Amino acid sequence: MAGGWAMIPLALLSLAAVYIFFERYLTLKKAAKNPDGFSDRIKSMVLAGDINGARMLCAQTNTPVSRMLGKGVSRIGNPLKNIETSIENVGKIEISKLERNLAALATIAGAAPMLGFLGTVTGMIQAFIAIAQAEGSVSPQLLSAGIYQAMVTTATGLMIGLPAYVGYNYLVSKIDNIVHAMEYSSIEFIDLLQEPQL
Repeated sequence: MAGGWAMIPLALLSLAAVYIFFERYLTLKKAAKNPDGFSDRIKSMVLAGDINGARMLCAQTNTPVSRMLGKGVSRIGNPLKNIETSIENVGKIEISKLERNLAALATIAGAAPMLGFLGTVTGMIQAFIAIAQAEGSVSPQLLSAGIYQAMVTTATGLMIGLPAYVGYNYLVSKIDNIVHAMEYSSIEFIDLLQEPQL
């Protein structure tokens, strides 16, 4: 508590950052899991004309890719452009779900150091007020409280902001990998529907 009032919002920001990071990490880890051979099984079912089987398999698999392909499978028989549009729409919804709360983590990464610097400024103001009230007899002990508060808040803000920034970028890179997998699967599915049926 030597850091003064700024330590309370900094503590709240640190708790929020930890919660958001681990919640998103677990969600993305689950979303990145794609059962072995899922796309190949969908492809073989569609080629064999087992549309209901493909739809059931997509419904039983809880991943962004399966939900996209499930929407595409359910639209088979419609014009190819309609199928492509419906897959893209589901893809956008899935990406927005993956990115939920990431903006808050980025805000914490920027706000925590700024809040720490604000605590630094208020601490230095207190030190100068102490100097002004001392009327000439300034001792190191008189200044130490304000300077101590200033240094503690700065360090705390940076200790929260830097891991939050690294965590944010890590989560963004995981989302990019999942989005690439979604794009690849959707392109494969559309190409499959355009293959000549023998």
